[in-house]
Amino acid sequence: MGKNIFKNWIVKNLLSAILAIGLLIAGAIIFLNIYTRHGKELEVPDFYGMSIAEATAGAALNDMTVEVIDSIYVSGLKPGAVYRQVPKAGSAVKKGRKIRLTINAYMPKTVLMPNLEGLSMRQARAELSTIGLNTGKLIYEKDIATNNVLGQMHKGREIAPGSRIRTGSTIDLVLGLNPSDNATFIPDMLGMNARNAVELLLESSLNIGEIIYDNTVRTNEDSIKAVIYKQIPEPSEYSIPFGAEAIIYLTTDISKIPVRTEDGENALSDEEND
Repeated sequence: MGKNIFKNWIVKNLLSAILAIGLLIAGAIIFLNIYTRHGKELEVPDFYGMSIAEATAGAALNDMTVEVIDSIYVSGLKPGAVYRQVPKAGSAVKKGRKIRLTINAYMPKTVLMPNLEGLSMRQARAELSTIGLNTGKLIYEKDIATNNVLGQMHKGREIAPGSRIRTGSTIDLVLGLNPSDNATFIPDMLGMNARNAVELLLESSLNIGEIIYDNTVRTNEDSIKAVIYKQIPEPSEYSIPFGAEAIIYLTTDISKIPVRTEDGENALSDEEND
């Protein structure tokens, strides 16, 4: 009798221990699944050119929200369409992130031109973007500090700080260039739209030389949707000088975008790309 009780006691404790461990493991798995999903990073869509309704719907599909925080006037862009977003398209964010939008105003407005001299190129571009101005050409002159702003120009003329200027206007930056620091690399822009490609070139201290659309691009809406299927120069491990220009070719036919091989070459020939 005593032995049976002892055996039952051992069995009961073993079963209880196994059950407790099983519950702990199950709980840990459920917690990890919830935590993993909660912390999963999502890619921010490109809302450029969309209406607020379209951007709101697109954000909802990606578990995000949008908020309009400002407007600027951009000639050629549909009034009310998204012009800029923070974070940028392609950024990795968490579920529920709010994307802040700047839309195209219905009427142009003016701002005061800031004093960019002495700032770094990156700081100057951020300053221009904040008040609704665009960075144009990067003009390099010999100086001790590379990418230090030496001057600011609008339509080929110097523009003084405090001058009134329309939002959406383009400002060329005169930048310093130390001969010992004059090497950058051409980025891979295949599949990007023109606006994002120009931004990437400027970030790389390069200029856009020409934007060429193929015969699939017939309207302004087409130009917004068009993507790059060819670029000159091609991405390379060899450096090029600051301020060099790149030419990009765009299409709405994504089948024309070549696939990069492991050695970085295009899978399609130039004839096929043309």
